Amino acid sequence: MSFAADDDLPVAGTVVVLRDGAEGIEALLLRRPARGSFAGAWVFPGGMVDPGDRIPGAEECDDARRAAVREAAEEVGLALGALSPLSCWVPPVGIPKRVRTWFFLAADPGQEITVSPAEVAETRWLTPDRALEAHGAGGLTLFPPTWRTLHELRGEESVAAVLAAPQTPVVHRTRNVHTEDGTIFHWDGDELAGRPPGSRERIVAEQLPWRFELS
Repeated sequence: MSFAADDDLPVAGTVVVLRDGAEGIEALLLRRPARGSFAGAWVFPGGMVDPGDRIPGAEECDDARRAAVREAAEEVGLALGALSPLSCWVPPVGIPKRVRTWFFLAADPGQEITVSPAEVAETRWLTPDRALEAHGAGGLTLFPPTWRTLHELRGEESVAAVLAAPQTPVVHRTRNVHTEDGTIFHWDGDELAGRPPGSRERIVAEQLPWRFELS
């Protein structure tokens, strides 16, 4: 997969770890310490591709997958099995640090969470609806890719169903538009998601502190 002018961006891997809960599927979210690029934000486990994650001749997606597996072990002590590619996020032009990030899906292996204090301040298992409600109420901060991914997982009844669905990674090239009311984020690839009419306005209205629109 080529990204043309963005081919030289650094690459990262992130994994959405899922388990079945009483109210539906739950995703593992972790809060970053109050420092760095994602200070205080709630994210999925993941991080930058290190030299040891790279195999000569391998696809970038596979390097990112190895990074996601390694980061999940380092950050929360989980030894993950198979990871399914979900999406690839290309950040908007003009932000201070641009990193192309691959998102993967994985089932919770059922192990005890053991956090790395240097990288994780807190963890929670939350349904997508609960996480989005908390974000909208200001109870936790989600960055756009995390918010968008949780939105796509709403309504899923089981981890098995999510992982069994055919996955063709969608590339989201983020574009932001600054308005008097705030920043609106647009993503290429949303036309592939089969969004119903009217969903754009609903999503924009319910989210704080950012506004979100689907292309």
